[in-house]
Amino acid sequence: MTEGSRPLGAAYDVALLDLDGVVYIGGIPIPGAPEALQQAKRSGMRLAYVTNNASRTPAAIAGLLAGMNVPADEADVVTSAQAAARLLADRLPPGAKVLVIGATALRLAVRERGLTPVSTAVGNPAAVVQGYGPGIAYAALAEGGLAVRAGALFVGTNADSTLPGPRGIQPGNGSLLQVIAYATGTAPVIAGKPEPPLHRESVIRTNAKNPLVVGDRLDTDIEAAHRAGADSLLVLTGVSRPADVVLASPTQRPTYIAETLDALLQPYPDVTLTDDGAACGGWTALRAEGGHGAGLALKGSGSAIDGLRALAAAAWQAGEGRTTDDIKAALEELAAAGLPT
Repeated sequence: MTEGSRPLGAAYDVALLDLDGVVYIGGIPIPGAPEALQQAKRSGMRLAYVTNNASRTPAAIAGLLAGMNVPADEADVVTSAQAAARLLADRLPPGAKVLVIGATALRLAVRERGLTPVSTAVGNPAAVVQGYGPGIAYAALAEGGLAVRAGALFVGTNADSTLPGPRGIQPGNGSLLQVIAYATGTAPVIAGKPEPPLHRESVIRTNAKNPLVVGDRLDTDIEAAHRAGADSLLVLTGVSRPADVVLASPTQRPTYIAETLDALLQPYPDVTLTDDGAACGGWTALRAEGGHGAGLALKGSGSAIDGLRALAAAAWQAGEGRTTDDIKAALEELAAAGLPT
């Protein structure tokens, strides 16, 4: 978990950035994020914004970001709608009929790939693709179910069970997909994170040679990076918290951990492993009882994020099986040092 003396932004050619929880929260930019991204771009790093959201067009998302002073053009945005459309085009002949359930952005993405979007099961469409849209009605789901039962390929833009809304957490596309899946007994092929198609679409569109996946969720962003064999940076501005990082399973462990996107502008500190723990900056994390037992002790001073880096490395080296109780004291040390836990 080290990169050396170069800033992360100089070590990778493209940053594949998640949006909600990384760049903004609920449409409001995260403090410091626009400035960090502007500086990363000035330093030569290409920025791409990769989202499971299939309800907005890349142009609309780029406009939203530009309004926040985030450097973004339409070509910098990659959506799960685009990934789903390419997945379909790879499996279907040109001009094939695809029954689209979702927003206009999904229909446009399907047409962009040379396929023919339709709205009913009449004419036996070759595939059904479903993405989130606030206006999805029973009639559309019923048509989709008829087509899938008749043998159409079933594709979902993403399988997020929930999505944030102004009144709280709402059902996401993953929940809506279950209507057709349950009725037909057919599970959809998923294009969005953490499945590989969206990462593949991002690499194709950006021509990335050595991308860095940047996200706030272990179960989507970081796992997607693992599945693609790419390095990843977890920022603590969104969903995943320090305890989640320390207890993460091997397929959800980030290459780098940071509080904010400022990490793109700085060299990543060395994390040194020892027989009974790990050290980073002024912090040392040790396994209890000289290397035995499940507990972890954290001692030191300096930047609290370095303490988390040491704690995570020590926990990951020791294997799985720990609980929040095993790291409670260490997390309290981090909280006392100023790291929100």
